[in-house]
Amino acid sequence: MATLLVELLTEELPPKALRTLGSSFGSGIVSSLRKQNFVSEDVRYETFATPRRLAIIINDVLGVSPEETINQKLMPKNVGFTDNGAPTEALLKKLKSLGLDESSAQKTELKSDGKMEFIYLRQKKVGVTIDDGLQIAIDLSISKLPIPKVMSYQPQDNLETVNFVRPAHRLVALLDERIVAIKTLGLNSGNQSIGHRFHSKGDITIQHANEYESTLEEAGRIMPDYNKRKAFILDQLKQKANQQDLELQNDEDLLDEVTSLVELPEVYVARFDKDFLSIPEECLVLTMKTNQKYFPLFDRNGNLAETFLLVSNMKLDDPSNIVEGNEKVIRPRLADAQFFYRSDIRTPLIVLTEKLKHVIYHNQLGSQLDRVTRLRSLSIQIANHMGADRDKVSRAAQLCKADLLSDMVGEFPELQGTMGRYYALAQGESPDVADALEQYYRPRFATDNIPNSEISAALALADKLDVIVGIFGIGLIPSGEKDPFGLRRQAIGIIRILTEYPVELDLHELINWTTEKFSKELKLSVDKSQIKIFIMDRFKGYLKDKGYSIDKIEAILATESNQLHLVQPRLVAINEFLQTDHAAALATANKRIKNILKKNNVDGSCEVEPKLFNTKEEASLYEAIQSLSPTVTKAITQRRYTDALKALSTARSEVDSFFDKVMVMSNDAAERKNRLALLNQLSILLNCVGDLSELSIATTK
Repeated sequence: MATLLVELLTEELPPKALRTLGSSFGSGIVSSLRKQNFVSEDVRYETFATPRRLAIIINDVLGVSPEETINQKLMPKNVGFTDNGAPTEALLKKLKSLGLDESSAQKTELKSDGKMEFIYLRQKKVGVTIDDGLQIAIDLSISKLPIPKVMSYQPQDNLETVNFVRPAHRLVALLDERIVAIKTLGLNSGNQSIGHRFHSKGDITIQHANEYESTLEEAGRIMPDYNKRKAFILDQLKQKANQQDLELQNDEDLLDEVTSLVELPEVYVARFDKDFLSIPEECLVLTMKTNQKYFPLFDRNGNLAETFLLVSNMKLDDPSNIVEGNEKVIRPRLADAQFFYRSDIRTPLIVLTEKLKHVIYHNQLGSQLDRVTRLRSLSIQIANHMGADRDKVSRAAQLCKADLLSDMVGEFPELQGTMGRYYALAQGESPDVADALEQYYRPRFATDNIPNSEISAALALADKLDVIVGIFGIGLIPSGEKDPFGLRRQAIGIIRILTEYPVELDLHELINWTTEKFSKELKLSVDKSQIKIFIMDRFKGYLKDKGYSIDKIEAILATESNQLHLVQPRLVAINEFLQTDHAAALATANKRIKNILKKNNVDGSCEVEPKLFNTKEEASLYEAIQSLSPTVTKAITQRRYTDALKALSTARSEVDSFFDKVMVMSNDAAERKNRLALLNQLSILLNCVGDLSELSIATTK
């Protein structure tokens, strides 16, 4: 067996897509070679990705695929052959698609599956060379690459148009030291690669596939391995930060992007004018990261320092020109941010709020000022139920969208809310109001914090509900992966606030309050049940991510689906209940009760008449229900759900005896109705924490 190398050299690839492209390029080739039996299922391989190349090295590759016998089911006999035994057009077409001629029809076999006869093709498939196999593999891999945006170009001396992520210039394919003859993107394979754009001159010959990485490192002066390059950059960043007695804050996305921009990384220390530290550090940090790909540094107290780190693609003994050049470039960028801040701060937020009437939120949902009006009304209503300061909530809602018209947010949309807070503080607003202007956007992403005050939480809920109800109201409901308005993220935000913040609000009421605002102001007809289902679907996913099984989730939501803050405590109680000896029996009994009641259309209006009892088991079960009801009800009211389930467990013997000795479906109509009423009472009691019938028996064991 041998080592296979494939390298595709291109112009600079999109940095944010490089890692994915490198991984997909390699896995696509391996997957195809595995299907063709050139490599084993557990084959070892290594992918490489730099700004100008995608490559893979695969170990233990066969030069020729093994011969194999194919026994392929083609089609029913009556479809493939005429009554005279001649092959039909359908069979000939199928054989042709397999690369076989008409004579192969006589080599087929007939086998019956007990119902009808089928035509099978049994033949030996001769092994093919790696040249043929790799050609199939690379074509397939390239066709399936997740290319963010395709370019069309014509290779040199070739009039054929090629579509790829960036123009490709060379193709290397080696099996050990032998060139594997393949062609792709208008390129013929060879063994000539290239190194660093500045530190390496001329072509680099790869003598052996095993020597690829070492040859590029030594002769090409590059680090082709993406992960090694990333680790090297991170190590240098930490070293340089420590040398400056400063701290580096983790930013995985920026580190990935920078790793995708360089082939020979080197980290240098640079500085900007200390005067710029007078403006909010978020402005400076975002400018450095977004525009220049620099790594800001912080002192031990977490304050931004004037020192920053840059990752260069040049390794020089005297990097002064690189450092000075980057310091010169960052200066006007920071000066712009400083100008934006000083200009914005002179305009009162309330003035910007009034100008929102000229900013369309959505052509069917009015302006941003219309939206602010709705948010004030809704957030005050929520605040009243939370006990939050309604005046501060009202003021925060009035100013919450003002910074959208600031120059700074116009340049950096990521700073919306953050700049609102700074401007509010500078203009003398209450710190609680200022904090709410920033925090009501939370959580912005999965691991983000939720708002930490009642004012912020009330405004956050109002904002997220307004988005969902409004977009649903005009019929732009998310489908598949499409969610242009981020409604799923808004729903998760609502769920996290309702479950993680110490607030007790009813989801059904929140949806009603929000839809009322739209129906009054915009005359929108909103399907509230559809919105509830949308949010609850996200809630189920949220709970599954926390480790709860779907049957337990369904059990609780069947009983409680409005007070989301009560669901997880109930799930904890269910988990504890399932560890007891009574769980399986009570769950099974409850499922049986549910089926009986459903089949007989029993509702909650039927009354139990003890005088109609004809067996001691009926009386015993009734007494158990009457005895347990006050205890269980009190435990539920006090949210002692585990205690409620423990109390219910004591009725197991009465439940078992009832089903063992009593015929529910008595021939006597009055007796039958009374027993069904008794089971209905039992069902209500058993399901006070969650619908036990939803629990799978396997789960309870």
